[in-house]
Amino acid sequence: MTDTADDAPLVSVVIPAYNRAGVLRRAIDSALAQTVDDIEVLVVDDGSTDDTAAVVEGYDDARVRYLAHDRNRGRSAARNTGIDAARGEYVAFLDSDDRWLPHKLERQLDRLPRCSTEWVGVYCEFLTPAPSRFGEALDWLSRRVFANPAVREGGRELAREILTMNVLMGPGSTLLVRRDALDGLRFDEGLVDHEDWDFVLQLLDRGKIAHVDEPLVVVPESGGDPPAETLADAKRRFLDRHADRIDGFEAEGTDIRSIHRVSVAGVFLREGRPLDARRYLGWETLRDPRNWLRVPWWTLTGLRRRLGGVNR
Repeated sequence: MTDTADDAPLVSVVIPAYNRAGVLRRAIDSALAQTVDDIEVLVVDDGSTDDTAAVVEGYDDARVRYLAHDRNRGRSAARNTGIDAARGEYVAFLDSDDRWLPHKLERQLDRLPRCSTEWVGVYCEFLTPAPSRFGEALDWLSRRVFANPAVREGGRELAREILTMNVLMGPGSTLLVRRDALDGLRFDEGLVDHEDWDFVLQLLDRGKIAHVDEPLVVVPESGGDPPAETLADAKRRFLDRHADRIDGFEAEGTDIRSIHRVSVAGVFLREGRPLDARRYLGWETLRDPRNWLRVPWWTLTGLRRRLGGVNR
């Protein structure tokens, strides 16, 4: 059956879930509590072995739809299944352990339609709960001193800010996209990390992304980065995939690759491995005086993610 314009929802919310029975209800409830109620909530169970299915089936709300994989295929595959099933004019993503504030969709839907058709999506800021005083201080430093991008929306100029890690979009829960912009575009199921960055950069090839300067998503405290070697491999794959784009920016004087190397070195340092950090960076990276400040900054950035704050 083909949906008509009258019965299709305005927004399709895609929630990938794998063994998330303990936190999933919070995410679903936050979607259903939106001030925009013309939505469908697509929960994609990625082969869970816990009570994820029972949690979803416990909702007596026609807007909630349950989709299931017969085996675990990964977060990207679950998101893609949701995109394939989406009927809305817009598609929004919500990770199963995050939650939206009630006006999240309303604010974004107010922003995006006022843009021309070249604007294909909109994201917002996110926050982590209960920041400590130290976390607040690091958040202030990140916004005022180190990472205060002049550009938070646009096309190629936003891609530059994302690649230099000045904009941390958190698209797994902050992004709302026009459904027609997703034709032929999916998350790369071969990437085990940075797949959301890759998706956003591909989306920016199709149009511009707008920004709502308000924290409308709550992300729980992170357990931190993956092990340094795992992160280094993910970075390598991601940077190789976008090598042509990065080469163009670096030819214009924008430093990208060394910034990512420094961020991985910060993880080595947090793991108490200073010699490995130095070996990973190499002397060429260390010869750039800018990196002398970047290394301690990225070490502190990992602490900031654990201690909470607002991402800006």
